[in-house]
Amino acid sequence: MAPRSAFETCQLLRDNIAKVVLGKDDLIDLLIVATMAGEHVLLEDVPGVGKTLAAKALANSLNAKFTRLQFTPDLLPSDITGSMIYRSATGEFDFSPGPIFANVILADEINRAPPRTQSALLEAMSEGQVSVDGVTHRLPEPFIVIATQNPFEYQGTYMLPESQLDRFLLRTSVGYPAREMERMVLQSHQSGEPVDKLESVLSADDITAAQQAVGEVRFDDSLTAYLLDIVEATRRHEGFQVGVSTRGALSFYRGCQALAVLRGRDYVVPDDLKKLAVPTLAHRVLPEGIFQGGSRSVIEQQLADLIESIPVPV
Repeated sequence: MAPRSAFETCQLLRDNIAKVVLGKDDLIDLLIVATMAGEHVLLEDVPGVGKTLAAKALANSLNAKFTRLQFTPDLLPSDITGSMIYRSATGEFDFSPGPIFANVILADEINRAPPRTQSALLEAMSEGQVSVDGVTHRLPEPFIVIATQNPFEYQGTYMLPESQLDRFLLRTSVGYPAREMERMVLQSHQSGEPVDKLESVLSADDITAAQQAVGEVRFDDSLTAYLLDIVEATRRHEGFQVGVSTRGALSFYRGCQALAVLRGRDYVVPDDLKKLAVPTLAHRVLPEGIFQGGSRSVIEQQLADLIESIPVPV
């Protein structure tokens, strides 16, 4: 049997997630883009709209290890990374891996953990490793963090630092479903939680192979220039204190390659950049006079207007 193409991998994953995440095609596509790009996702929305469901559906679709981390103010770095345990039988200390050693991590209510704990997660997200007592331990591949947070509740929370936000490929929301889709959701839950019955359709090796194929997607020089025009415009825009970083530009580039694969192409087109620009870049800019946690819609609209003003290559 011929090996499965990266496009076929994406479609298989997409169809499986869609069995339980109903009426959220854009959300599913963005989750797959992040998975294919080997990067992380921040789901920012009110409780009860399906953030955890989407993360579990992705994890259950893969024959890979899944961990849910419930972030709380008393969560310690060792609760995530693991720690050194004394073994009385040998008289030595051995490393006991923490829950971060998994392929898909659901970091629920990520902004409830204190900065010290956030720094432990930051190393894992940026380097694919954790350090305990001066020893570095590599994390399994693929490694994907899907974090959630409630944008309207600030009591007992900590603002995510810009350095950590920059590690998320994209930030998106789930939103309320349409009435007909909500009716289907109610009916599908009559006999239990559908996501718990969702079977895996891909292995970790399938995802790794697809991620390698993403890196081979052609990015025309004119589109590279267009991407840089967008990034540089955020740095010059009078409404932004801080523009998109070079890391953000790299993530944007990689995300567009992954979206092209999802669409069945081996080359990027301008619509890929326009589709991903806001979810990929809006959390990387800092507007003038608006502190983090300000109006997300205002930031996204400013960015969308900016992008529309930049000429698209023909």
